[in-house]
Amino acid sequence: MRVALVHDYLNQYGGAERVLEALHDLYPAAPVYTSIYDPDAMPDAYRAWDIRTSFMQRLPGWKKRFRHYFWLYPTAFESFNLGGYDLILSSSSAYAKGIIPAPDAAHICYCHTPMRFAWRTRHYMEREGINGLKALVLPFILTYVRLWDATTTNRVDAFIANSAEVAGRIARYYNRSSTIISPPVDLPPYIDRPAEDFYLAGGRLIPYKRLCLAVAAFNKLGLPLKIFGDGRDRKNLEAMAEPNIEFLGKIDEASRRDLFARCRAFIFPGEEDFGIVPLEAMAAGRPVIAYAAGGALETVIDGVSGRFFHHPTAAALAAAVAASRCDSYDPHAIRHHAEQFGREVFLDRMRAFIEKAQRMYSARQKADARFT
Repeated sequence: MRVALVHDYLNQYGGAERVLEALHDLYPAAPVYTSIYDPDAMPDAYRAWDIRTSFMQRLPGWKKRFRHYFWLYPTAFESFNLGGYDLILSSSSAYAKGIIPAPDAAHICYCHTPMRFAWRTRHYMEREGINGLKALVLPFILTYVRLWDATTTNRVDAFIANSAEVAGRIARYYNRSSTIISPPVDLPPYIDRPAEDFYLAGGRLIPYKRLCLAVAAFNKLGLPLKIFGDGRDRKNLEAMAEPNIEFLGKIDEASRRDLFARCRAFIFPGEEDFGIVPLEAMAAGRPVIAYAAGGALETVIDGVSGRFFHHPTAAALAAAVAASRCDSYDPHAIRHHAEQFGREVFLDRMRAFIEKAQRMYSARQKADARFT
């Protein structure tokens, strides 16, 4: 079977890219089609992959201006010639699902979310701090993108959603059903270690992650907080942080795991479609203090693997952290909960889904052939 993988862009590393890595493990010989690829921003292992980029790779200044070229992405993905493949697996939170498959190819889309900037534009602009003339013009420009996105749903034979939250959006915006398969979480061997008296947060330091709430809350609490990762919001966060908050920058995987194992709790103030990083903390047996929305509602069990705060304010987060200092958690129970989202569980579910989807697609093709 000839298989192609399709991914939105390979210029930043996060949960979507971890899903792509697992899909690549399923089909290691499959080429990866993507709009742009920055080897310096991605793990070294990607350099051994067969990565095929679009014409956007040749645009001037694309590393810094890739967001400004948003109107070109539909054409970029439609320009790929995928006529030689039997199965296309797209990993999409924006444009990848819009490829044009061959008539006899099955197209399965693992949807991280319908493009949030097109369908939740006001929410997106608030989170990214977009205002002024750009805020006035952007909704009109995105009308074209929304129309393209809605039209291209017919090119997908089966949708997989990464959470119930995203399955609801697929039903609302695309009028399509989907199967929920949670993203894979790496589960390193569990080491029972005593927690130290510091809290941990981090990932990509961008506005919609709302790490500003964590900084403001810990400014008030005066408790030690370590923040790992980098991004365009880092300078703003550092400027508002008191000395009890330490910014670690980019760290390697071993250092991340060490921090998860030693922290008192992981702080998760944003509203994510799913959220893999909290489960990585839970895999180390550590509780998560999370905003009660989005994917956290499907991964954090209040009172068992963490604690929720219910208002997106620094005061509510600070109150939850203060209250959690009297909580008692069983690290082994937290680890057991995280194991339900492990990589092997994901791979098994994906194999079963792909086999079933291909059988259904083949049967439908044969039925259509009998009536033509």
